[in-house]
Amino acid sequence: MMDRLSELLSSLTVDRIFVGLGLFLVSLLVSFAAIAIVMVKIPPTYFSLDHHREFMAGRHWIVRYGALILKNVLGLFLIVIGVLLSFPGVPGQGILTILLGLIMLDIPGKRPLEAKIVRQPMVLAAVNRLRARYNKPPLVMD
Repeated sequence: MMDRLSELLSSLTVDRIFVGLGLFLVSLLVSFAAIAIVMVKIPPTYFSLDHHREFMAGRHWIVRYGALILKNVLGLFLIVIGVLLSFPGVPGQGILTILLGLIMLDIPGKRPLEAKIVRQPMVLAAVNRLRARYNKPPLVMD
């Protein structure tokens, strides 16, 4: 084990460290931007039980189902990334990335899980501060 560690440390170069740091920063910025856009764009009643949701209503069925499949694949990808970001020692917004992935998924029973994540005081405060910055009303929680 120590041989592998010393081999890994000896293979690190300044270029590799900067590439890794650059990839981390780009992924962090993309994650923050995606989370911010979605949290600002969703209606304030999104997490209410009576909020009506219909994805791409009025579009041709091929466009609608194609977009629905892509949206769900992206949602799964974001959940996996969010779980990875939630591990200790891995920097990033794991909980918010999981929430973004859940919002994108179309699965039964996701609404209580979304609401449970958003009801966490730190998450709700952060989302409402972000929404206030863009003159959006705070989220309504049931």
